[in-house]
Amino acid sequence: MIRVVVADDQALVRAGVRMMLEAAGDMEVCGEAADGAEAVRLAERHRPDVVLMDLRMPRVDGLEATRRILAAQPSARIVVLTTFSEDENLYAALGAGALGFLVKDDPPARMVESVRRAATGEPPLAPSVLRRVVERALAAERQAMPLPPGLTEREAQVLALVGVGLSNAEIADRLHVGVTTVKSHVAALIDKLGLRNRTQAAVMAHRFGLVDTGFNPVAPARNDRESGT
Repeated sequence: MIRVVVADDQALVRAGVRMMLEAAGDMEVCGEAADGAEAVRLAERHRPDVVLMDLRMPRVDGLEATRRILAAQPSARIVVLTTFSEDENLYAALGAGALGFLVKDDPPARMVESVRRAATGEPPLAPSVLRRVVERALAAERQAMPLPPGLTEREAQVLALVGVGLSNAEIADRLHVGVTTVKSHVAALIDKLGLRNRTQAAVMAHRFGLVDTGFNPVAPARNDRESGT
């Protein structure tokens, strides 16, 4: 069962999200918060698999709540709930470590599937949305970065495919390995790069030059890194 905390200052929104998620059969809403301070308390108390976080709330807003939750629980999976996909605070939340975002008028099926993806650590972002996130992040820092020598060649390949927006299953199919193997590589590279989540890893793939401007993976240059499996 996927356990979710829903944080939104509108009771009607919280009730609607609860109804959609619990109707899926494999999710339960273990807490509802009307402001960011309450969201932080509930995340600490329940340790949910996913926190759905509205950004515009009284007392403590969703951006600050995201920062506080991740400071205490770095592995927390926070998905932003937003009315507008171009909200300036949205990109700040992603930079702070939020895994992705959902627009409130998305179809129920998309919200349910996105929460399932988030629970496994995969960002609930379509490739087209990921492109916008990456472009926004790169606009602030144009200088390319060298690929860290600690990554194996296989980890670099996986990182490139994460940067394109492929899921674990799609990466496994592309590389002819098991999904569990892909998950291990993703966890290892996130740890080695000191990142919070897969969305930040996708941005780094572009900064390392592992994805071209057309959003195609670029084979990492071979050096003395071990090939990995």
